[in-house]
Amino acid sequence: MMNMINKLFASVALASILAGSVFAGGLLGFSASGLAQQTELEARFDKSLNAENLREWMRFLSARPHHVGSPKGKENAEFMRDLFRKWGYNAEIEQFDVLFPTPKTRILEMIAPERFTAKLAEPPVEGDATSGQTSEQLPTYNAFSADGDVTAPLVYVNYGIPRDYEELAKRGIDVKGKIVIARYGGSWRGIKPKVAAENGAVGCLIYSDPRDDGYYQGDVYPKGSWRNENGAQRGSVADMPVFPGDVLTPGIPATKDAKRLDRKSAPTITKIPVMPISYADALPLLKTLDGPVVPDGMRGALPITYHFGGGDGTRVHLKLEFNWDIKPAYDVIAKLPGSEFPDEWVIRGNHHDAWVNGADDPISGLVALLEEARAVGELAKAGWKPKRTIVYAAWDAEEPGLIGSTEWVEMHADELNKKAAVYINSDSNGRGFLGIGGSHTLESFANELGKSVPDPQTKLSVWERARANQMVNGSPAVRNELQSRPDMRIFALGSGSDYTPFLQHMGIASLNIGFGGEDGGGSYHSIYDSFEHYTRFGDRNFEYGIALAKVCGRAVTRFADADMLPFGFTSFADTVGVYVGEIVKLTDTMREETATMNKLIQSGMLTAAQDPTRVFVAPKPERPVPTLNFTPLQQALARLRESAARLDGALKERTLAPATQRELNAILMKAERDLLSESGLPKRPWFRHQIYAPGFYTGYGVKTIPGVREAIEQRDWIEAGRQIESVSGTLDRFSDTLDRAAKLAGR
Repeated sequence: MMNMINKLFASVALASILAGSVFAGGLLGFSASGLAQQTELEARFDKSLNAENLREWMRFLSARPHHVGSPKGKENAEFMRDLFRKWGYNAEIEQFDVLFPTPKTRILEMIAPERFTAKLAEPPVEGDATSGQTSEQLPTYNAFSADGDVTAPLVYVNYGIPRDYEELAKRGIDVKGKIVIARYGGSWRGIKPKVAAENGAVGCLIYSDPRDDGYYQGDVYPKGSWRNENGAQRGSVADMPVFPGDVLTPGIPATKDAKRLDRKSAPTITKIPVMPISYADALPLLKTLDGPVVPDGMRGALPITYHFGGGDGTRVHLKLEFNWDIKPAYDVIAKLPGSEFPDEWVIRGNHHDAWVNGADDPISGLVALLEEARAVGELAKAGWKPKRTIVYAAWDAEEPGLIGSTEWVEMHADELNKKAAVYINSDSNGRGFLGIGGSHTLESFANELGKSVPDPQTKLSVWERARANQMVNGSPAVRNELQSRPDMRIFALGSGSDYTPFLQHMGIASLNIGFGGEDGGGSYHSIYDSFEHYTRFGDRNFEYGIALAKVCGRAVTRFADADMLPFGFTSFADTVGVYVGEIVKLTDTMREETATMNKLIQSGMLTAAQDPTRVFVAPKPERPVPTLNFTPLQQALARLRESAARLDGALKERTLAPATQRELNAILMKAERDLLSESGLPKRPWFRHQIYAPGFYTGYGVKTIPGVREAIEQRDWIEAGRQIESVSGTLDRFSDTLDRAAKLAGR
């Protein structure tokens, strides 16, 4: 262990030397003279940042609940618009009219084997002033649950994801006609009622188990940051892996006169009633369940023995009714026109709506964006003129389904297709380590961003500290890769924030940036997500808010002023190679495991190994996994690697004339568009990106090369073959674009 630690700090020390000279070795997209100007600009930018601004803006913006359609939501939007105007931006509010259900009736009661009525309330906490704003708070509920009035037996389904139902089936437990109770975690919340309905359940409860979010993790609020027994997680359960945005206007903007779907036919509204509850309300229900004891990996941390239930012993009554109202959503859009390339846009966004007061989610990230925008505006007032147009956005209605950003993208799709160079997103921000996800054409650029930003708690850069964290806590494979590659890998984006419509619908290269990992949890989507909670347990002095402003400010100004847009393609090709390797390995592993399991089932050994005093239903044998023809995909990958290396080499080796640079930039900024499929993904055509998408059964979690990967996971071998051909064609088309750019650059 000591030897490994010594090697780690030696590598970090070397990284520190290299990072300290990041400008000396050049900067992606900048000439020598441009580099000097950018270095001076960033120094001025950093010097102007003031953490007290973040504190005061958070205090104001989170002072009252500001969900979609609330008076405070509109007040906050107008406040930010006026700030942007004061700072020199052309700022406006764009309004969309969107479906936003709020609860009218919420009843949950156990009627057998004893009587119990759930409180369904979060009590105020002494010392947290905003937690007592009861009359303005949305109660605990899941937006886009169906209305319903059901009484049925209760079944515990762990995280409520597909493999949990496979486990129930082995024990002879059927959820058809029953109400299921699932704990948060394992997937995005909307997957739980979706899978429950597919399995025949008539209702769904979701609770926060203390193992995942409560006293098992640490002291609970107000002593510590973690969720207390009465805390419950609000949130949308619309089927966003099908499409995000307004549920009644898929693919078109939700304007006042938009043609809307009938609510009863809207495909992303859940088919069954679903509601979140606290672990205080869940405990009386769970402790009465009988039936088999759940396996160790499916148990939470409540002081009970966890049983599946499934019999008629525990029966619950769930009644939900909603106000299905159209509400205004207010997007704040601020533009700083470019001096040379006004029709090339650098877009930077964070949402402003919250489920309640939202100090952490989303205000912690929003105030960093505001301070960043203020400092950029000050630079412009002092004479700096960005070459490209900078667009700052504060999105509304993110929480119920990425609605504000999606409607804006759908409204401006043609203009964005012509003008958008990059989208840079943030959301919640905390204390800890830098995390960056996004398009792998931006991986080298993303690695450069943090190398000149100091970590507030150490003498390292935020890039170095993130690398050290991965070295210490990563797998052996991650450590080996960190020592063999100059760049850390950025993570692929699934969904869960406002980059989704830009990247996965429009093919605009995107990044998602934030800090975290050392600020605990527990306030998420509750009344306790307050100024008091954040300033006690989050980023107390807003040091990491300033760090986020520095990292994202560099991203914005570098993209705005680069001579050549700072894309790199060898990292992308390398990453696609990893994904192709994973898919091939997945297929081979499935083939071996299927063959082994079929033998165990058919021979009777699987049944013989079970406890005969307990119910066990052996699964049916699966069809053998065929040999898929990955040759087209592997050939397309080989060509991609060659084309990427050729173009990156040309961009590094040659000084190009301004006219050639402009022509080349026009190709580079649209290259990501070539990774889209016009027909979209199977069963969800709104998602068009062939490399990244949220998983159909993960929600937020990403599926890479999703068309192929999900067809394999679902054992649809014919569709897998079709998707291999489709993705291969997409990669070839992308390589054509890279070859055209390389030829223009002299290669």
